[in-house]
Amino acid sequence: MNQEFLYVIIIIALGYVLKVLGVLQEKDGEVISKIIFKITLPALVIVTFHSVNIEISLILIPVLVLLFGLLTAVLGILFFRNENRELKGSFLMLSGFNVGLFAFPLIEAIWGIQGLTYFSMFDIGTSFTVFGIAYILGSYFSEEGLRLKPVEILKRLGKSVPLMTYLIASVLNFAHIQLPDPVIKVAGIISAANMPLSLILLGLFLNFKVEKQWIRPMLKFLTFRYGLGLLVGLPLFFFLPYDEKFRTTMLIGLLLPCAASALTFAVEFKYRTTSLIATISNITIIISMVILYIFANFII
Repeated sequence: MNQEFLYVIIIIALGYVLKVLGVLQEKDGEVISKIIFKITLPALVIVTFHSVNIEISLILIPVLVLLFGLLTAVLGILFFRNENRELKGSFLMLSGFNVGLFAFPLIEAIWGIQGLTYFSMFDIGTSFTVFGIAYILGSYFSEEGLRLKPVEILKRLGKSVPLMTYLIASVLNFAHIQLPDPVIKVAGIISAANMPLSLILLGLFLNFKVEKQWIRPMLKFLTFRYGLGLLVGLPLFFFLPYDEKFRTTMLIGLLLPCAASALTFAVEFKYRTTSLIATISNITIIISMVILYIFANFII
């Protein structure tokens, strides 16, 4: 397991070094991210759901994630009530999880295809949390105020290629409908690129600069995020009446980095805290990687 983590860190470091040397730039990451989310990740989902039988109990995972998103929203509004409106909105937009980009390559390296099934279900709940709860709250606390457009939210969900792939692949799996072998073989070849591309992209987006004005609110947010994740995740791990992978998915999932979409929302709603959001996203990647390493090697 230490060897897998070493390989992961080396590839992430490679992405960062390529950026420092000027071989790649952060703007190149936009193209890479589109390839991941629209091609390699959906291909990996197809292969994953083709290879395993989804248990009925796994449907509870996205439900629990959505409930956690609602809990985070309610407690977040109370916890950050003394912050200014825009800062409050920034923190609430960061309530989602980075599953497809961060968790998938790590989980695939550590737990294999079986682990990806559980985290795929986790990502379904995350998609609804990010494009539903986080998007609505980001709009509400923006300078222009709430611009709630149910149709727009549904469009965002519908345009999420990974989410649509999850849903279609789940239906096919439950219905015991098998895709043709050529489709699976081609998807398998494409999906092999998901892990290295995702890790290189993480390295490209790493940034260790922290503006002094953001240190206090950033520490407050990190305390809230990981504190709540542990407060909810640990009881779920120890007391849920399901198998260990199910319980591990919930615990690890609630400690994953912030969703990358928060930065996109911030730009759309004209927030002036984009640098803070980007910095927090980077820091949570490092923190979550350390947490995952500790849990994988010493606890679970």
